[in-house]
This record gives sequence, C-alpha cells and structure tokens, in this order.
Amino acid sequence: MASATTVPVQILDIHPRDAPLADQSIRDQVVAGLSKPAGQKWLPTMLLYDERGLRIYDEITTGAPEYYLFPAEEEILKTNADDIVKVMHAGVSSGGPVEEVVVELGAGALRKTSLILSALSRQVPGPSSAPPISYYALDLEKRELERTLMELSKSSVGADMQGKVSASGLCGTYDDGLKFIAEGGLEGRNVLSKLDTKLAERYPVERVGRDPSPSSDSSRSHSDATEATPPSTPGSHQPLHILFLGSSLGNFTRGEDAEFLKSLPLRPGSGDTLLLGLDHDNDAKKIELAYNDRKGITRDFIMNGLTCAGRALGDEQLFDQSKWEYVGRYNEELRRHEAYYRSTCDQTIVDPETNTNFPFVKDELVRVEVSYKFSERDAYTLFTNSGLRPVHRWMDSASQYSLWLLERPKFMFPLLKWPQSAASADAQTVARSPFSIPTVEEWQHMWAAWDFITRQMIPPSMMFEKPIDLRHICLFYCGHIPTFLSIHLSRLLQEPDTEPVEFKYIFERGIDPIVDDPTQCHPHSEVPQRNEDWPSLPNILQYQSRVRERVMNLYRDIESGKITLTRKIARVLFMTLEHEAFHAETLLYMLLQRAGTGTIPPAGFVPPAWDVFAETWNNHPEPATQTITLGPEDITLGHNDDEADDDSTDVYGHDFGWDNEHPERKVHVGKFKIEWRPVTNGQFYDFYMGSGKDMDGIKFPKSWVDIDGEVYVRTLYGPVPMKIARNWPLITSFDNLSTYASVKGGRIPTEPELRLFLDKFECGYEGGANLGFRNWHPVPATTGGQRDGGKGHNGGVWEWTSTVLEKHEGFVPSKLYPGYSTDFFDNHHQVVIGGSYTTIPRLAERRTLRNYYQHNYPYAWVGARIAYDV
Repeated sequence: MASATTVPVQILDIHPRDAPLADQSIRDQVVAGLSKPAGQKWLPTMLLYDERGLRIYDEITTGAPEYYLFPAEEEILKTNADDIVKVMHAGVSSGGPVEEVVVELGAGALRKTSLILSALSRQVPGPSSAPPISYYALDLEKRELERTLMELSKSSVGADMQGKVSASGLCGTYDDGLKFIAEGGLEGRNVLSKLDTKLAERYPVERVGRDPSPSSDSSRSHSDATEATPPSTPGSHQPLHILFLGSSLGNFTRGEDAEFLKSLPLRPGSGDTLLLGLDHDNDAKKIELAYNDRKGITRDFIMNGLTCAGRALGDEQLFDQSKWEYVGRYNEELRRHEAYYRSTCDQTIVDPETNTNFPFVKDELVRVEVSYKFSERDAYTLFTNSGLRPVHRWMDSASQYSLWLLERPKFMFPLLKWPQSAASADAQTVARSPFSIPTVEEWQHMWAAWDFITRQMIPPSMMFEKPIDLRHICLFYCGHIPTFLSIHLSRLLQEPDTEPVEFKYIFERGIDPIVDDPTQCHPHSEVPQRNEDWPSLPNILQYQSRVRERVMNLYRDIESGKITLTRKIARVLFMTLEHEAFHAETLLYMLLQRAGTGTIPPAGFVPPAWDVFAETWNNHPEPATQTITLGPEDITLGHNDDEADDDSTDVYGHDFGWDNEHPERKVHVGKFKIEWRPVTNGQFYDFYMGSGKDMDGIKFPKSWVDIDGEVYVRTLYGPVPMKIARNWPLITSFDNLSTYASVKGGRIPTEPELRLFLDKFECGYEGGANLGFRNWHPVPATTGGQRDGGKGHNGGVWEWTSTVLEKHEGFVPSKLYPGYSTDFFDNHHQVVIGGSYTTIPRLAERRTLRNYYQHNYPYAWVGARIAYDV
C-alpha cells in the first residue's frame, strides 16, 4: 500500500517538439535497414525496448539464470553500493550536503538502481524540504517510467529517499537526454517545479498521480500536461553523476561507443562521474547461453521486435512470426554477441504506406542487436579514446563483469597510434611512427601537464625550497624547461635567443651530483645563491609563453612549406618535448618528499578513497606461480637512429631516440627465472622490520616516512598507512633492492633479461598499464594473472636492471646534446627501463628507451623484480 507521504511522480518529456516524432524516426530507420541487399539487412535495436519489450527484459533478469549480466551487476551493487557512492563523492568538496544531480541512462525497472538510491540516501545526514540529491530516470517509454517510479515511491527505498533524494523521469532518447543536460536543463534545485518560458514550448512536464491510468499515452506521444522546464543557470556547479548500467554501451559499435562517451556532459576536473557497467569477454559458450536461455524468454524478447517493426511501418501483424526465427551467436574475433532474425522461407514484406517491397530469401539473416564484450585492452582503449579516467573498478565474485567509475580529468594523454598515416615532404602518404616528430597535440598535452604541476601543486612558499638536497630549488625547473627549449630552437633556426637572454646562463642545465660526494658533479649552470637574485615567477612564465609561441611558429612554417622538415628539425622537437616529460617526473618525485607538508595534492582528479581502494587491492589474486622461466632466446635492443642522417626529409616513418638507444644490436639471453611481479612495500617492510634494518647496505626507503613510530608510504596526497600501500611496488634504490634480492637467493635482472620479460608480458598503456597520469600513485601489479596469457603491468614504476650505463658497441654521442649519456658513464649509474605512473606514453611505450639513475639514488620512482639463475 502507498505511503501517506507518497508524492506524485513527475515525468518530463524531453523529446523536443520541433524535432521529428520518434515514430517517424524509427520508421525511417526500419525502411533504411530493410532496403539493404540480402545479407546486409538490419533493424534498429530500439525496436526491442517498447513497453512490452521492457517487461520481457525484466522477466529475463528475474527468470533466466543463464543471463549472468544482471545478477553479476546486482551482486556488485549489493556488496559495494555504499563504497561506490563514497568514491563518487570523493571529488566533491566537503563541508555539508551538496546539491547534485544523478541521471540514469536507460533506467529500466530500477531494481539495481534502488541499491544506489538507498546508498545515496544514507549519504545525506537528514531529510529536508528540498532534497539535496535529484535523481532522474531517462527512458523511452513513458508508461514504464510512470510504473517503475511509482513502485519506487511506494517502496521502502522510496520511504528512505524522502527528503534526501527526489526521483523524476525524463522521457526521451539518449541524445534527447544529453542535449537537455548540456542546455542546462537540470541545473537548479527541484528543477521540475520551476518554470522557464525560454524552453517551455519544447519540454512539457507531466505530473503523474498515485494511480496512473493503464491507458495513458505511450512515451512517443506528447502530453498536454503542465509545461515547465528547469532554469538554465550558467556558471553554477552542481555535481553530475551519470549511471549507465547493464552493459548497455555494448549495443554501440566500436568507435561509436567512444564517441557516445565523449558526448557525455561531464565537466573536466569537476568531480562529475560516470558509473558504467561492462561485460567481460567471457567464455563463448557462456555468452551464447546468456542470450539463448532454456525457457525461451530471450527469444520472446527478440521476436517482439518484429511486432514493433510492423507497428513502425503501420501494421503490427506485418511480419508473420511463423516465418521467422531467432538466431543468436557469439563472434569471438570481434568479441560481440549478434542477434538476428532468420527468414525460414522466401517471402516479401510490403510497406503498407508506400507499397515498397522488401524481399527476403530463405535463411537470410536480419541483424537486430549486437552486444560487444570488453577485454582489458578494449576497456582501457575505450576510456582513453573517450577522454575518461578510471577512478575505480568493482568486479563480481566470478570476475565476469565490471562496474567502472570514471571521470573526465583536468588533462590526460591519448593512446599512441600504431601506425597512423601522414603526408610526407613529397605529398606521399606514409605510415607515421608514434615516435617520430611530436604532433602539436602532443605539445599541448605536455604543456597542460607541466602547467598543472608547476602552477597548481607548488605553493609560492615552496618555490625557493629544495625538497631534495641533491637537486635545485623548485623555481629552477620552471625556468629550465623553456630555457632548454629556447636554446635548441635558436641553434636550430640560427635565431637570437628568446629574451631575456640572460636566462640561458641561469637555467641551461641542472645538477645530478654523486650521491656519496655531492661536490662531484657534471658541468652545470651557476645559479643565484640568494632568493632575491632569482628571476620572478611571473617573468619566467612570460618567457615560457614566448618560447612556446616559437614552437608553434615553427610548426606553422613547416605546414606552410616555408621551412622544409628534416630529421634534424624533428630531432630537436622530439628531444625538447621528451626532456620536458622527464623533468615533469623529476619535479614530481621531488614534490613527493614534501607531500603533506607543503605540496598541494593534484586537484581536478577525483582523490583516492584509500580504504575502498585498499579493500580491492588486498583481494587481488596472486599469480599461480611466483616465477616464470624464460630463455634461451636472442632479442634485439636499440634501434637505428643515426644523427649523421639528419639531413634526410624521411621523417614521419622514423623512430627518434636518445643517443644511448642507437644502434640496433642483437643480444643472447640465457635461461633464467624471473618473478611475475616487482618487490612490494609489504615484502620489503616484513624484511626490513625483521633482520633487514640491521644489514649493511639496507636503508630506510625514501618513499616511506616514519610517523610516530608507524611506517607510512608517501603519496602526492600525503602519507598513507602501510596497510593501504602494502601491495604496491616498492620504490627505493638499486642498492636496497639488490641486497634484498640476494637475501632471497636471487639478483636484479640484466637489461636484456628484463626487456625479454616486458616484451612478452607488459600490457602497455592501452592495456591498462599505470602510466601517463592514469593515477597519481602506484597500484598493485597485475602480471601473471589468469587472463591474456599473464599479460599485465608492474603497478607504475620504472625497473632497475643490473646493467651499468656505459658505452656499448656502435655508440655515438649526440651532436645536439653531447653530454646526455657520456657525462654519466661513471660506473655509478644503472640502466632502468619501463616507466612510472607519471611517465608519458611516448617514453614508456618506446621499448628502446633507456633511462638511468645512480645505484644509491633513493628518490626516483624505480622498483625491481627478482631474477634467478637456472
């Protein structure tokens, strides 16, 4: 029985009155699909979701156990709804209840949604006359919206929501809903109760009483109810949370799914989120059975679409269902389930309105639905191409389905393209290497990251401080990056230095002194000793702007043909961009040492809910075996990139690299064993707290901090307890890890050994590796898992090798940057490869890249895995 306090349900028809009626749009799609040649015919998936179809689908979720998607998602929500809501709100400023909007795309029966609504209600301290959270269910069928929202209001969940979460309906398509939100349709409290004559003629509101008439018009009809729309309030910031459950995104084709997610009105860096359900690329038989249950409910659901197709053409009986059957199959190559109608005989359908004939031959298939499944690579590729960052992920107990919470961050790095076409100097199309001349877009992404770090994470009070004694003050790096770029542009183009010219004498080169004797250091700039003698930050930023404009002018001149692009020009641009990327990471590992005592945490990214994340991390499955045996095998190190060829105009297909990457060389790797995952904080902590701290050569890691006798792990958000970061890869010096490895009976792998392992098992940025600011902290490693042949990532750290940086056969020092490697052929530096969580993909994904740090340097974001002789 309805509660005495049950409020009427409000439905807003958001299909614009000046747009074509939905009936006409569906009819046009049906005609277009049936007009295709035999073997290519299709019908719109929307036909399946009329009022009867929605009810049959609800029956699938309750009466077809083979359809695992619904119970898997429901299990996740039953177990984690409170945590999901907690993480959703982590990006919203604290300080009391915040007015916010929750919109669900394709709401359906609301059974799973009610779990989220209950959790949202629990987030609000107490009821009020104006609930701070407004939930909107978007769906196509008005009567289903009326029914489900009325049932919700009368339920115990509805009672819990009163005064905390309001619930209303939006009747329309996805496109209608997204356009309505983008126009400001949901801004302002209690939006459906406010009038706005500006949009009133486009969006009528219907208020549904407690007992809606079963004969009320369908959602495709326009109501004569009171017309009202919400006010548009530009500049206001109500957090927006979008729910897109049920793996409904799988009904979009690859590419279309990314475009749809791009279109979502999530504001960058705002705390807006998307909760997205995605089905995994599970076993083919399991998937096929899910869409062809033994009771035949799915068949009824699909066949109902023929009735809707007939209705769209003007006659519900147009398709004789005795002459059609449902066919479902899983396409493993494309990772999608496909639903078809099969014509059981030769037949012709005649359009009652136009008398157009649509002939079908026996056994001809007409596609009505596809449901794409998502591998790890599919999911991360989709998110990155959509401009979305995964905040957290929840899986069901059988690891067959995921709910992802995503945001649109302040900045992010796109996937590398392998390869992409580009026009060469002679106007021919060539395959463009991702490691060729940087694109203008790459510079823009790099500058966005650099500006974020230098202008939003360093408070003015820290500009003249040294977070690390072995490096300069923070302000130096703000000037060093544009100065290095200006110097090389001037040399390349034979132009005067950017004003003020004296900057090059202060900022040209930084320091990397010997750790054991800081008085020993390579040549470097002489810097001011007093704060007042340094250039001001505003002057440095103006200088930076002038230098960046020089870069853009160079690209314009290349584009116009005023300057002929050569490898030398491309090399200067590659070198200066990657130099900036390296220093962004240097500055961040310096700032880590002051996190919690000065460094500003990265705003514009949903901050970690550490306790929620740790629960997931601590339940990560371990590899079935600790190690894997590899070799003997011959591998290739390096690539051919001779600066002697820099007059060449063959640029786009060429891979550029630093001098220690040239030339290509073959190396034999003997048989060895290597651990699937790097040494973790927890493993080293147990060792250190036992006998380790008393051993020669073992030092307390600089990535840790002792707070009142408890060991914490440093993050850019401040220190976190060891229990949170226990399964992250340990960040510490080569000396610490080498000693630990020897205690365990192993050693640090050589560069060729580690390269062989990474070639076989590293999943890469597009496979989910923790690179390119995907997170602002390490995460547990995933290599050695049950799926994808053990491929995964190391958690987001560079990795030490036992290979000393030294001259190799064929090495030639760079003419443009002669001291880049040779200054460090000092037997103090170890080769490291891979990349950390803030290494840009261009660096981390180039397998020939060789970075290096002193063996006892404790600050760089480097870990290691243990290798064993066989």
